[in-house]
Amino acid sequence: MPDAPSQRGGEGPLVDPAKPLEGRASLVERLYAQSQSGRWGLSRNGFSGALERSARRRCASASPTPSQLEEFLSTLHLEDLALACACAEGCEEAWEHFFATYRPYLRAAAAAILRRSSGSAEVCELADSLFADLYGLTDGKGNARSLFRYFHGRSTLKTWLRAVLAQRHIDAIRAGRRFEELADDDERDARPLAPSGPQFHPDDPHRERYVSLFGRALSEALAQLEPQGRERLRLYYTEEKTLAEIGRLLGEHESSVSRHLDRVRRELRDAVETILRRGFAAANGSAVQAGLRDPEIALCFEYSAEDAPIDLEKLLPRTKPQTPATRKRP
Repeated sequence: MPDAPSQRGGEGPLVDPAKPLEGRASLVERLYAQSQSGRWGLSRNGFSGALERSARRRCASASPTPSQLEEFLSTLHLEDLALACACAEGCEEAWEHFFATYRPYLRAAAAAILRRSSGSAEVCELADSLFADLYGLTDGKGNARSLFRYFHGRSTLKTWLRAVLAQRHIDAIRAGRRFEELADDDERDARPLAPSGPQFHPDDPHRERYVSLFGRALSEALAQLEPQGRERLRLYYTEEKTLAEIGRLLGEHESSVSRHLDRVRRELRDAVETILRRGFAAANGSAVQAGLRDPEIALCFEYSAEDAPIDLEKLLPRTKPQTPATRKRP
């Protein structure tokens, strides 16, 4: 007999990772209604299958209690998950909606990744090539498997699609490098820059590295900010004070606080991008990290936004107020 899921002290039994939705029919029914799956003709069982994949992915990273799993499933982007699931099942109405709604976005995202006009041939090729893979990949045995099966609803569908495009572009660059290194001069013109077939890997093996690099870059960028800029961020993000409250503390008008915060955020983002593009020298046992390309930098921001691993209270500690004895004289 297999062992029962282990328990944490005082938290009750853990979810069975093999059957995460077992005994949770009422929860599935509630989430099915919230997802508005019915407008695509998506059955309860079809939506339940998508929830099951998301739940198993959650259980694979950590062993949740039933209440933790319920909280996780309730925070998913349910309407996006229902649309993706309906498209994966070949619902024509869902596909028409997706094509009309997301094709312009995909081209805009591809233009940002390639840094070219949205009407250029390269941008259209990168964006439009994704539709075939979203519709269904053929595994060689006549079976089609849509990339939508790998959308788990943790992020919005737009965020996920942008990450897919960025990863495909990065894979093509890496493949081109490998072919250039292996091919002789005479062979380079005859060989493709990228292998045929889909290049997106749903479980990006570089994800943890990108998140880690983003954290290092953010920490370094925060250290470079002027003290007052860090204090504005600390008051707003860690203490969650309103603009008016910050204004009273700093002796500024509310509109000035808002303007200064916008400036600090822009400076911080620019600094993080510059640091990631530059790379990191070896330090504290860490190896040298080469600089990243723009699509990789975009993935750093996307993955970090989804995983939310940044401890702002640690990065923005409260500074000790100066006393008359420690304050420098003019």
